Order: sequence, then structure tokens, then C-alpha cells
Amino acid sequence: MSSLPLSRRHLLQAAGVGALASTGGGALLAGPAGAAVLPPARPDIGVSAYPFDLGQVRLTAGRFRDNETRTLNYLRFVDVDRLLYVFRANHRLSTNGAAANGGWDAPNFPFRSHMQGHFLTAWAQAYAVLGDTTCRDKANYLVAELAKCQANNGAAGFNAGYLSGFPESDITAIEAGTPVAVSYYCIHKTLAGLLDVWRYMGSTQARDVLLRLAGWVDWRTGRLSYSQMQTVLNTEFGGMNEVLTDLYQQTGDARWLTTAKRFDHAAIFDPLAANQDQLNGKHANTNIPKWVGAAREYKATGTTRYRDIASNVWAMVTNAHTYAIGGNSQAEHFRPPNAIAGYLGNDTCEHCNTYNMLKLTRELWLLDPNRADYFDYYERALLNHLIGAQNPADNHGHITYFTPLKPGGRRGVGPAWGGGTWSTDYNSFWCCQGTGIETNTKLMDSIYFYNGTTLTVNLYVPSVLTWSQRGITVTQSTTYPVSDTSTLTLSGAMSGSWSIRVRIPAWTTGAVISVNGAVQNVTATPGSYATVTRTWAAGDVVTVRLPMRVIMKAANDNPNIQAITYGPAVLCGNYGNTALSAAPSLNVSSIARTSTGSLAFTATANGATVNVGPFHDAQGFNYAVYWNTGTSGGTGTTFKLVNVSTGLVVGVQNMSTADGGLAVAWGDTGTADHRWVRVTDGSAFRFRNVNSNKVLGVENMGTGDNARVLQWGDTGTADHRWTLVANSDGSHRIRNVNSGKVLAILNGSGTWGAQVVQYADNGSPANNWRLVQVS
Repeated sequence: MSSLPLSRRHLLQAAGVGALASTGGGALLAGPAGAAVLPPARPDIGVSAYPFDLGQVRLTAGRFRDNETRTLNYLRFVDVDRLLYVFRANHRLSTNGAAANGGWDAPNFPFRSHMQGHFLTAWAQAYAVLGDTTCRDKANYLVAELAKCQANNGAAGFNAGYLSGFPESDITAIEAGTPVAVSYYCIHKTLAGLLDVWRYMGSTQARDVLLRLAGWVDWRTGRLSYSQMQTVLNTEFGGMNEVLTDLYQQTGDARWLTTAKRFDHAAIFDPLAANQDQLNGKHANTNIPKWVGAAREYKATGTTRYRDIASNVWAMVTNAHTYAIGGNSQAEHFRPPNAIAGYLGNDTCEHCNTYNMLKLTRELWLLDPNRADYFDYYERALLNHLIGAQNPADNHGHITYFTPLKPGGRRGVGPAWGGGTWSTDYNSFWCCQGTGIETNTKLMDSIYFYNGTTLTVNLYVPSVLTWSQRGITVTQSTTYPVSDTSTLTLSGAMSGSWSIRVRIPAWTTGAVISVNGAVQNVTATPGSYATVTRTWAAGDVVTVRLPMRVIMKAANDNPNIQAITYGPAVLCGNYGNTALSAAPSLNVSSIARTSTGSLAFTATANGATVNVGPFHDAQGFNYAVYWNTGTSGGTGTTFKLVNVSTGLVVGVQNMSTADGGLAVAWGDTGTADHRWVRVTDGSAFRFRNVNSNKVLGVENMGTGDNARVLQWGDTGTADHRWTLVANSDGSHRIRNVNSGKVLAILNGSGTWGAQVVQYADNGSPANNWRLVQVS
């Protein structure tokens, strides 16, 4: 057999990373949990915000910590020898009498041995966060036994460095274009798990096994031509470009970047670099990890093509392929752009996809930390999809593969995937079970960030930050989103003036920031960050209040089908064991909160009262997430906006579908851009264009007379909200919530194509509109 020597130079280079970096302040860092954090040899390019080490943030009592605790119970419980079964059997070692697993880790399952890498990551994270020695010991034992498997490759007939639960001939089949499994997908998980045990636990044995396996990947792929390698990439390979780029950053060895670039999939990357949405029909979780890899490759190389790929596809997925809860895909695949209402089934929103989309979102935000919309999405998807995917009735925190969004859907109901609809201890081991244990051991990793002496708070989660580099502790207390308020209490050494930035979500209006009870005179624009700069003292308390209201979120492809949101939370109706054949017809105006101590609401749907509550707590009953709001004359109904003075209707210039398309007054030719759907937004409305799915807003959120009205993506800012003021003749003035101005035609013109603007409410007939129902 061919040999694959891992050069002594590469081993020494990796082994010396900590020592070399220590001269520049990069020695092993001990967090509060006592875990060793190995800093990378190379800093990321282009970033302007930085995460805290995992051990510097702890969750406190709340739903997030409950999820963490249940997962920790499972991580402490699982039998490592059972996880080793397929590795030992494949590498011709004794299985030590252990039982074999079922599901996706069964000895005859084609891509067995992916789950072990997820466990390594989860154990390493649990040790880094909590100092949990049981998790540490399990990770070290698994690594030591994997090293024995790898050392037996000669007897097993494998090339040096190879490590998996399936024969190396499976890789040969992929290279020949006749794959029998998604083999590199599994190898990616093993590489990633070993890397995490090395950098979070300081395990040199994990490093050595990792570098030997990565060396095998380099040798195996380095023999192939470009076209042969592109054939390999037609089979799902996880985030191989991501983990190899991370290895380059961690070691500084350019060998791993060269290997990573071989996994750049041209058929996927080229259209995305050109900002072309060709996602329809593609397997979602085959591709999202590649995009995370592109973001990592940008940070390693500074090549803007990689950044463009990542940012372009993030916008595509979140704007045109994402359900209200932040998840995407149906039956694991992307559907046509904006196809939402047409694809509400038991197999929507695969867990893995959202796990990876959050990784992508975080990578992009670190490049542009003024983009609050990144974390508006992150929060929505984390809370409503990933937190809610865990079964709170299970002490081991098992999760669901899909999150059904069909009318009458129920978590834990869907394709069985071999082990039941909730994961199990040993008979499931789906991809989503793997990402579930990773998610719930790093729930604290994106609450706080820093740049210099500026602290950014992105998530409102009960937690304690130990900013050990500055001797500062920040304790966040909140019941958010049950309440709209979170407090940050400072303690420790305070020196000089520094800043605290807090995210102001796009869905709120009237945010208030106070320090020690005194309201601060700071800008708190929805969809941005508010910054308080001062000389802080121990005991200072920052209070962030983010008023919430009911906002209906329409499906992109059917404005009558809408979800209820309240702040960051998606709400759903509790239908017990009642089956639903269609989306219930909801009277939106009937939605009413019934408790201040919980997110409890009632509403009228199908003529009856239904209890409505947070979707992340919707387990054990049938629910309705999307509702039919298309009742006559109500929210969701399609209208023409007809000017009383001129008879012209509001349309979009040149039927544009782009952000910034100008609203103009035009003769009613019947085109789709002349039709608007009225969407309830608290006590106001948004007007969504039937042709473009954009909403009416005011250019640059202007507050002056004659500021142009245009269409824009529905970011929830105040200038997208309008109230209707009734006139005695049945017409209305349409008043902008942000500016207080009303919808008008520039200079009262009756010319087709005249610009629609906002203007002071001066009583002119040119400022009056009739809402003429179309459907």
C-alpha cells in the first residue's frame, strides 16, 4: 500500500504554535472554567469584533441553561466504547465487547462514524464552558482510542493517517464518480472534533491524530486533477474547506490552506459569486457548510470573492428561502425563491441547516458588526428553531430532525430516520442530533463580543460575562422575551471611559436605554446599535427596554398566509390533539395578550377562541404557525391605493423588484405592482407590494416634507409602518409612523409617473386615499 508520511517538520510546526505565539500574547489562556484555550497562529483578516473565549461566559437560570443542562446529562451518560465500535471494527481492532449502535452509526449504515466528531466538539465545549471533567475524560479516551485505530492502518490495509468507520475504498468510489456514501462528510466531522479537542482542551494527542488525518486528505486529494476533484465535490463533503482553513489559521502551515482550496466547489461558488440564486432543488445542508468555509477562506486570505459568496448567499437564503422561525428547506432541499406557503409540511426546517446558517451569520457579523440585521436573524432562528427543537420532557435533551410547519404540525412528528421522530440515546445519531449537542453546549458563545474596550451585547439571555482581561464582570438578568427589559450589572475594576453597545432589533420602536435609572440621550434606531460611553463604576446598572408588539409576517408567496410574531418570538396556536386540514382563518385584530408573566395570548380563528403562545415552547401538541388572514376587508387583503384628487394608483416605477424602487402615481393598468397587501403591524400596517414583496417606506427614513416614498425589504423599521386616519367620506390619510407625515403625490400632480412622497397633513385632497379591495 502507499505510505503517507506526516513530515516531522509539520508536526514540530504545529507543536510549536503555542510557544511561538506566546511571545506575542498568544499563550494558552485559562478561562474561568479552567479550560485551556489555544490561540490561533494567524489572526483572521477583516474582522472588527471579537468573541470571548467559551469559558468567559456562563448561562444562568432560564430556558437556554435548561437546554444546556439536558444536553450535558446526555454527554455525561453516553458510552464511549459504543461510539468506538465502528472505528475499531473498521481498523481491525477488538470492539472490547461493546454493543453496536443503531441508526446512522450502525455497522452497516453507509456513512457511519460522523457522530463521534460531534461528540468530541460537544465534550470540548462543555469542558471549556463549565470545566466538566467527565466530558474532558470522555473526549480524551475517545481520542486515545482513535489514535490506536489510526496506528493500525497497516494491518487494516489503509493508507497512513486514514481514520473512519468505513473502508478507504469508499473514497476511491467517490473519486471514480460512483459514490457509495457521503464519506468526506463524516471525515469533516472527525477533523472538526479533533481540532476542537486540541484548541479547547489543549490535547496534543488530538493534535497529532488530527494532523495525520489532515495529511491523508492532502495526499489523497493532491493526486487528483482539478476536474477529478470537482467530480469528488459533487458528493456531499460537509465543511472540508472550513475545517482545513481553520487548521491553517491554527497552525500557520500553508499546506492546509492549499488543501482547503481543493474543496472549493465551482458549480456552487461561481453562481453565488455572481449573486445568482440557483438554489432551487439543491440539497440545503450539502451546501451551507461550503458557504461557511468560504467565509473562513476570506478571513484566511483576504480574497474578496470568498466574502462575496458568503454575503450574497446569506441574503438569498434569509430573504427568499427562510420560514418565519428562521429555518429553511423542505424535505432537506431548497425550493424556488420565495416559495414558503406552498411548502408547509412535516419535513420543513432541517435542524442542521439552521445550525450552519448561524455559523455563517456569525462569521459575517464579525466582518461588519454594525449590521444589526445579522443578529436579528440569528436571534430569531436560535430562539424559535434551535432552542425549540429540543424535547424539554427528555432528561437527555433529544431533538427533532425537522420542525413541521404544516397546519396542525407537531414537533417530534415526521420521517422516522431509523430511530423515531425524537432522537434517542443510541438508535438515531442523525446529522441533526450531532448539531443539536453542539448547539446546546455553545449557547453562550454569541451573547457578548468586544473590540478594544467596547463591549457589544447581541443577545438578551440570562448570563454572566467574566471579562478577565479587564477585570470586569457583567451580569445580565432578564426574562426576555416574556418581558421587554434586560439589565446589565457591572462589577469589578473599572478604569477610564469605555463603551457598551446594545443591539436594537428592527422590530422594536421606542427603545429606551437607562443607566442607574436615568434615561440616556443616545440614538436607538431600530435595526442598529445604541452606544453608551462613560466612565463606569462598579454597581452601575444598564437597563435596556425594547417594546414589543404583534407583527404579522406574511409568507413571501402568499400575502394572506401569515405568522404571528411578538418581539423575537414566533407565536403559534395550541390545537391539542386536533388535526388541521388547512391554515386556520385568523382574525388578526383579536390577538390579545392575557398574561404579563408569560407569553400567553388568545385569538379568534375559525370563529373560535384559541390559546396562542411562543413557538419555542410548543412541544406535545398540534400547532398552527401560519394562519390564513385573507378575510374580506381585513389584514392580508389585496388593495389598490387610489388617490382621491387624481384617481391615480400607487405603483412601483418600471415594476421594479429591487430595494429602492420608487413609488409613483400611475393610471390603473392592472399590473401586479399596483396591488398592495395590508399587513397588521401592532397598531399600524405595512403595505406589501404584490409584485415585489417589498414594503412601502420613506427614503433614508426621512422626516421632511417631500421625502420620497419607495419600496424596501421588510426590515421592520418605523418608516415601514403606516396608520390609517379615517376621513368622513370613507377615504383615509395614510400616516407614516416614523415621521408623522402622510402619503401624498409630489405637488399634487395628476401626471402618470409622478413621485409619491410624504407631506404634512394639511387637509389637501391630494393627501387622501381610498383603499379599494381587489381580492
